[in-house]
Amino acid sequence: MGKFKVISSVDNGVKVIEPAVFGDARGYFMESYNRADLAEIGIVNDFIQDNESFSAYGVLRGLHYQAMPYTQAKLVRVISGRVLDIAVDIRKDSPDFKKVFSVELSGENHRQFYIPRGFAHGFVVLSEHALFAYKCDNVYNVASERGIAYNDPELAINWQIPAENMLLSEKDRKHPCFADAELF
Repeated sequence: MGKFKVISSVDNGVKVIEPAVFGDARGYFMESYNRADLAEIGIVNDFIQDNESFSAYGVLRGLHYQAMPYTQAKLVRVISGRVLDIAVDIRKDSPDFKKVFSVELSGENHRQFYIPRGFAHGFVVLSEHALFAYKCDNVYNVASERGIAYNDPELAINWQIPAENMLLSEKDRKHPCFADAELF
């Protein structure tokens, strides 16, 4: 048996996975990434970049994506704290087009969220602070950066915190609604 277990999966490729965690009185050990073991559960991307962000309660980052040819698959996790992580299928020919997928990731549950190319991604911090880490399988290209409004009524995402507690960048406040976004 591999070191990763699929907790939930959708035909479009979105997966919530759980690594094997070995703990005792001293703490724990886990492999957060192992190419061969992830391939056993269908994650075969060539991840080329690791990113990390530290955020306070209420920080909402998203919904972000990259336009062609810089689309990115991501493998995301939380090292400490708790976040609500969101992926939205933006592939027009997908049976799950416009569907919202969400999972709570935390330093305690060690879960990871695999988001294939063709999805917008965002998260909001539910704890006092959160350390968020993710792998990408393509380079970041500023000219290809795109976004969708976090509060788009058509998507109706429940971010699980009051709107008055949300902290957004100026850029994230100005993303177009889903109907006006450049989709695939």
